[in-house]
Amino acid sequence: MKKLRGAIIGTGFWASYQVPAWQELAGVGLVAAYNRTAAKAEDIARKFGIPRVYTDAAEMIEAEKPDFVDIITDVDTHAKFTEIAARSGVSVICQKPMAPGLETARNMLDTCNRAGVGFYIHENWRWQAPIRQLGKLLKQNPVGEVFKARVSFCSGFPVFENQPFLAELDEFILTDIGSHILDTCRFLFGEAEYVACHTATVNKRIKGEDVANVLMKMKNGVSCYAEMSYASVPEKEPFPQTFIHVEGSEGSLHLGWDGEIRLTTRRDTTVMEARPVQYPWADPDYALVHASIVDCNRNILEALQGTGLAETTGADNFETVRLVHAAYAAARSHAVIDMSTFAK
Repeated sequence: MKKLRGAIIGTGFWASYQVPAWQELAGVGLVAAYNRTAAKAEDIARKFGIPRVYTDAAEMIEAEKPDFVDIITDVDTHAKFTEIAARSGVSVICQKPMAPGLETARNMLDTCNRAGVGFYIHENWRWQAPIRQLGKLLKQNPVGEVFKARVSFCSGFPVFENQPFLAELDEFILTDIGSHILDTCRFLFGEAEYVACHTATVNKRIKGEDVANVLMKMKNGVSCYAEMSYASVPEKEPFPQTFIHVEGSEGSLHLGWDGEIRLTTRRDTTVMEARPVQYPWADPDYALVHASIVDCNRNILEALQGTGLAETTGADNFETVRLVHAAYAAARSHAVIDMSTFAK
């Protein structure tokens, strides 16, 4: 099979994990890297053996003619780089969140559709080993008819130290971690029918909200509660873990600390573990997240090669974007949002 040629746009914080994750996979090679600051592009290229660097993204695409670009830049630039790549007939992979606003996300999707190029969002959270295992268990239906679920990401992690620009966002937690958590809810429980939301800003040094509580009625009848916080003071810091509790007519499933999954039925409780692969380039403290980058990349690569279907296409992720902005609309209006009519 032809080895695909990829180019990266952006060589900041996340590129140090996204690039080696690509290099774990056969059938793909990274041929070039762009950054507006040449020294930053050169640092990544030297570290990971990428042969060429550019300070002009359009020039890179014209010269290299890659099969795809992976956009690893701040959200405000995603639309610009998506248009540059699509105009040249190059498939686009874009980091989450897709766009800073709903209409921009819709325009990005339309741009790629008109150009006839693949459009994928690197939504890796649903690819975490424990969440994948929980998804498999739910398909086996061991707890009967699911009627309630809680998805929890509540942390005191100093996220603004690594990414200080987040403190300047007018909308923070729902677009940042909320994109991951609400996508996970969609992955596990399907699409939402109605959405209610309450947000708060506890840290007065930031512009956006750092707490969000979202209640959804899913189309399959599941009542799904997603709670998110970067203002918590836990006894034990859980970052970057997501805790999930599912209740059904015949039992419950609980994803807790360190990938432990407990299946409780009327007969007994079974304990399982789902641990991430440990890659040498990953930070051991965040292997859960870093390993999921590889699995997400693999899934998208299979789609680019024509050997499989990607889960996190632009069209699919647009539904996550729509859900995020429906939650914001619900919080602003103190109303329940009907997803059948919201931003259609």
